[in-house]
Amino acid sequence: MKTIVVGSTHKSAGKTSMIVGLAKVAGGSCGYMKPLGDRLLYRKKRLWDYDAALITSVFGLEGNPEEMTLGFEHAKLKYMYDAQGLKDKLSEMASFAGQGKDVLCIEAGESLSYGASVNLDAISLASYLKARLVLVAGGSESTIVDDLAFVKRYVDLSDVDFAGVIVNKVRNLEDYRSTHLEDVNALGVKVLGVVPYDAELTKITVGHLAERLLAKVVAGEEGLNGKVNSIMVGAMSTNAALQNPLFKKEHKLVITGGDRSDLILAAIESSTAGIILTNNILPSSNIISMASERKIPLLLVPFDTYQTASQIESIDPLLVKDDARKMEVLTQLVKEHVSASAVLG
Repeated sequence: MKTIVVGSTHKSAGKTSMIVGLAKVAGGSCGYMKPLGDRLLYRKKRLWDYDAALITSVFGLEGNPEEMTLGFEHAKLKYMYDAQGLKDKLSEMASFAGQGKDVLCIEAGESLSYGASVNLDAISLASYLKARLVLVAGGSESTIVDDLAFVKRYVDLSDVDFAGVIVNKVRNLEDYRSTHLEDVNALGVKVLGVVPYDAELTKITVGHLAERLLAKVVAGEEGLNGKVNSIMVGAMSTNAALQNPLFKKEHKLVITGGDRSDLILAAIESSTAGIILTNNILPSSNIISMASERKIPLLLVPFDTYQTASQIESIDPLLVKDDARKMEVLTQLVKEHVSASAVLG
């Protein structure tokens, strides 16, 4: 069995997506664990990591997502395990997760240093479990080079099998290859792939928003799998909203109060992916019926419009198990732009 630790230089670089794409491209069976959780999910009166729950579903794993993560809070982990106890527990988890699998993917925390105080950072995990370390780097061209230069010059990788880096979410692929890739190669870092940015992977479904906002779906459940292309805050008059370019976009999400019947009706009658009703105010029953008929989700939340918009802005466009289109795009990107054989070794 091959064991790989996938880490990243910064948060939201795309580790989970790379694991899913690599596993699908490589074929065979894949196990998974994420020792230090950072995306808390409360399910069935238990605490799971979102990524662990997702990959359990996508890969059809038999294990419980709860068992793929040691914990979420640094203080508790310090109290629960000493250095040797932590190594023993990690070995036990890896043996269980990798049993009968061709590859075991271990996802590290949100950044390269995350978890270092409890010895659960990417480098420590690779060292303890004698695994290959693959880094996923994202951000601006200069940020990527800065991060990799810092790792190469100041981080001790002598005890780790460092396979190299996957540069992710590149806006201009040809420009990056011709202008910036040479700087990375000059550092002596092996580039395992350069993956272009794809807008499809940044889209979020209405259902995922409902789940993250803990919203009550009062109509249009059939439309929860619809994707949001743009977001409009309906804090202006209806006439002003109708003239707003955002209102004219297809598959928009509209955030407004439930007492704004005129604006809600206008949204229902246009290309709208969903409507978030703020301040726990419900519109009239005929509006709810109309949204149901047109399969446009109405999501009820207790927050005001500003709070709701702020929360949505902080939600990452994570993979969801039922999004076949995203899975297809992701798999194709990895197949075309990443050397899976070099990653696996």
